[in-house]
Amino acid sequence: MTQPMTSGLRAADIPNEGRWRRFLRPAPLPGEPSRFSAETPWVRWPLALLLAVGTGPVLASAFPALGWWPLTFVGVVMILLAVIGRGFWAATGLGLLAGIGFYLSLVSWTALYLGPVPWAALSTLEGIFFGLGAGVIAVVARRIPRAFPPRLAAVVTPVAIAAVWITREEIAGNWPYGGFAWGRLVLAHAESPFASLVSWVGFTGASFVLALLPAAGLYLVRSGVLRFPWRLAVPALVVCAVMAVPLAQTEQIGTSRIAAVQGNGPAGYFDKRQPGEVLQSQLTATLPLLDKQVDMVVWPENGTDFDPVVDARASQALNAVTQALNAPLITGTISERDGQFFNTSLLWESEGGPQNHYDKVRPVPFGEYVPDRAFWEPLAPDLIGLIGRDYTPGTRSNLFDVRGTIAAISICFDIVDDNLLRDAAQHGSQVILAQTNNADFGRTAENEQQLAIARLRAMETGRALVNISTVGTSQTVDADGATLAEIAPYKPGYMLTDVPLYRGTTPGTDIGQAVQILLGWSGIMVLVGALFFGRRPRPARAASAVPEATRDADND
Repeated sequence: MTQPMTSGLRAADIPNEGRWRRFLRPAPLPGEPSRFSAETPWVRWPLALLLAVGTGPVLASAFPALGWWPLTFVGVVMILLAVIGRGFWAATGLGLLAGIGFYLSLVSWTALYLGPVPWAALSTLEGIFFGLGAGVIAVVARRIPRAFPPRLAAVVTPVAIAAVWITREEIAGNWPYGGFAWGRLVLAHAESPFASLVSWVGFTGASFVLALLPAAGLYLVRSGVLRFPWRLAVPALVVCAVMAVPLAQTEQIGTSRIAAVQGNGPAGYFDKRQPGEVLQSQLTATLPLLDKQVDMVVWPENGTDFDPVVDARASQALNAVTQALNAPLITGTISERDGQFFNTSLLWESEGGPQNHYDKVRPVPFGEYVPDRAFWEPLAPDLIGLIGRDYTPGTRSNLFDVRGTIAAISICFDIVDDNLLRDAAQHGSQVILAQTNNADFGRTAENEQQLAIARLRAMETGRALVNISTVGTSQTVDADGATLAEIAPYKPGYMLTDVPLYRGTTPGTDIGQAVQILLGWSGIMVLVGALFFGRRPRPARAASAVPEATRDADND
């Protein structure tokens, strides 16, 4: 009768391995259950706590302003090591620590003017989503190896983990009150070799790949592959192939000479200013363009603090600019119609004034409006009282026909909306004008984080993009993500660029929504399947028992 391969092994033969396995659980010893099993934690509690606490700042460092994008993979591996093998609630608690730490680091700019309460509240809410996602990952990682043979489980489980990660991102990015899409893995990769993925599978598909790679890598290391380094050749080639994916192309059909003006005026919510001072700042910064040939002029969100549709002084000023430049002007303003307030972008011509307008479709909850005000105001009357008026979501098309050039308009946080600019590309947009007002965030990382999202949108849609801010960071970006022009932040100035115009769509535009829906639901389907099919552990082989001496060495 064949003896188990560990039959002659004694505890004394493995003293060193027994000691370090007390703290970190690597691939099991011969004869133990599958190394892909998550019936017991992969790391012990002290290390799990350290990993969870460290995940937040590590993951946040991958995003601008630091922009150390490889740390997305490190952060994902850290939280997976902490939670795999634990129960739902233990993993959720560890994920909560990681998530709160992540968002406290990532969106610290929310505390600049409003103080720590909104910052802590937002970080806690997003941390709860992060924690619940970690809990579900732990459940899935434990149940799937029960339902599949070890080798197949090693393939299926990382895919399932990535699916759960994406479902958590989608839920947090859309709920409640429209969600908060900051912190998706893809948003750290605007300038990484993986950025081109958005042009093929959209933001959600790219995030899925970026979650799958570290999860698969962790399971690969867990398999003991490091003992046979040559086996890393194929996985390394796969990663290199993903990094080498070219950008999907659209067809350039010409250029438009676009002047974008950054007035650097006192445009912040709490800035002290005189009426019309923001408009005057924009006018002053536009004056150097008077002897230039331009096709259109773009001012940022809130480029005029008077609505030129109803204010004669603002109307005269815009008429003077458009007449002097012989070019239309696209500017942001606040408009009131039928008792409702809108964050509006206007297309203005010297003859006829307003030609078209677009109202921001994604006003920021607790920033531009207070949802369920009657409920929230008694809880924080001083903070809620700062938001004196509620902006209404727009319903109009964001496409402007600017003397034959079809421009897609995005206002500030509209840029995180996966559908807005994707739909615009499918309906014939040739260039994107992203107007924003970052004055409320001072010299923080928010400006660079938003610009990174805009850069990815350009690559996803195959369109050049003009990102113009009141104070910075303002850049013109080509469809490949390359910077064509920029204005020094926190200084008045302009950029005059022959911006390429494109037509056609990328696969990311065409199938992005389908990928988003499929992956958005995939985590729920994975959880249901894991709960149903992974109810009982797979029966162990008769010869897999581990001698007592070996067990004792592992449990010292």
